[in-house]
Amino acid sequence: MPKLTAEKLTAELAQGTVAPVYLLTGEDTYRKGLIIEQLRKAVNPDDFNYFKAQATSAEVSEGLAQANTAPVFSAVRLVILTGVDKLRKGSKEQLALIKYAQNPLSTTTLILTHNDAKKLKTDKTLAAACEETGRVVNFDELKATELNAWVRKQFADKQLTPDADAVQLLCESIGGELAALAGEIEKIYLFTADREDKHITQQDVLACIGFSKEENPFELSNAILACDKKEANLQIDKLLANGEDPVAVLAKMTYPVLKMARIKRLAEAGLSSGDILRGAGLLPWESRLVNNARRYPSQAQFLAALNKLIEADSGFKSGANLDPKTALKGIVLTLLR
Repeated sequence: MPKLTAEKLTAELAQGTVAPVYLLTGEDTYRKGLIIEQLRKAVNPDDFNYFKAQATSAEVSEGLAQANTAPVFSAVRLVILTGVDKLRKGSKEQLALIKYAQNPLSTTTLILTHNDAKKLKTDKTLAAACEETGRVVNFDELKATELNAWVRKQFADKQLTPDADAVQLLCESIGGELAALAGEIEKIYLFTADREDKHITQQDVLACIGFSKEENPFELSNAILACDKKEANLQIDKLLANGEDPVAVLAKMTYPVLKMARIKRLAEAGLSSGDILRGAGLLPWESRLVNNARRYPSQAQFLAALNKLIEADSGFKSGANLDPKTALKGIVLTLLR
């Protein structure tokens, strides 16, 4: 059987198709957990025919013993072994899993999770065995466009319609940790539960993640991306006055500078807008940044600003006698002179 995406596996399960072996690979444990729950509901084992454990030596032995045993007073049995990437290559436990996967019991569904993508590239023996008789499903961490789409779907599932900048703010605030994102979306859902208007704005997101309009954590980043020197300096003053650590302010500046530099380099190479979006790891609605590329600083200015970013980072972290306001505004002046 071929490799599947998580979406295709979900569709299969909805049609009642269950394979005897599943290998869930990749580092996104949140979506793996959701799929495991879907598989458990699809198989629907009772307590006597359900086994779940981490893939230690003893538990692999017990898990395979269970998998090779016909279900008790039931038609099906479910066995789950997590973290099989911890097993040593060529160990007796790994070889036993491979042997079972090549000839699984039809009344058992065995689910294995493998969380180390790098290790899987160098040792494909288990994956190859699972492909023969079951399903291998990859769960890489979602990036850029995929993460944006995932967040939008979570909102849509709750009948909420977010603005593009609301999705951006949520993704940039929380990052790619899906469990945390799901928790924040649930908070936004509860926050708007009594509201007839289910349109989610950036201000709704700010309110739910603990910022007021005046404390928008992306104002400095937005000012730099807009090449607005005056606003960027005002935001530096504001953040430092509110007690923000200079290293944290520096981090807010580094991301947009690197993003602008990537866009400028790709634009000067003559790439199309679509290729620049993909090459710079941008989301579709960030095309305005590509359109602004001609206004961005020269490569020489980017290099000078990056050198100052590195110097400031080293100075702040080493405890050097460095005035934060002068150092941070110096970066803005170098970049946008």
